[in-house]
Amino acid sequence: MGNAYFYHLTRRPMEETLIMLLCKAQDVGWRVAIRSEDHNLLSRLDEYLWKINDFLPHGLAGGQNDANQPILLTLHKISNYAKCLMSVDGTVVDPEEVKYLERVCILFDGEDPDQLRMARNQWRSLKDAAVPSQYWSDQSGSWEKRAEA
Repeated sequence: MGNAYFYHLTRRPMEETLIMLLCKAQDVGWRVAIRSEDHNLLSRLDEYLWKINDFLPHGLAGGQNDANQPILLTLHKISNYAKCLMSVDGTVVDPEEVKYLERVCILFDGEDPDQLRMARNQWRSLKDAAVPSQYWSDQSGSWEKRAEA
């Protein structure tokens, strides 16, 4: 069973944190699935990932090579044999999924009441399912671990 890491974004944009986490995942050789319920957000992230200086090979789900993508942006289930799932924009992670992953990263906007509520519910759900979890915040200006379950 993998671990869940919650990233409470208060100072950094989601894209900046996502790039940091993707680079770390790439360094350890993990395939990653980035999941959102918003197709427009995934399209924007797809464009953004092609424009940054760090090369992060990826694809938007729906192509014939989804299973081969090192990073797959998806609305649905993981189809690229990912070891890491990154949930953005309030997208829920099922505790059953975590059994098959090394890590789940849940990025949420601390200024958005809906995302904050989702993250709290997600924390309880994963904690109740005995998923080891950590809560990180950038409120001080650097990432600090604030809780662990």
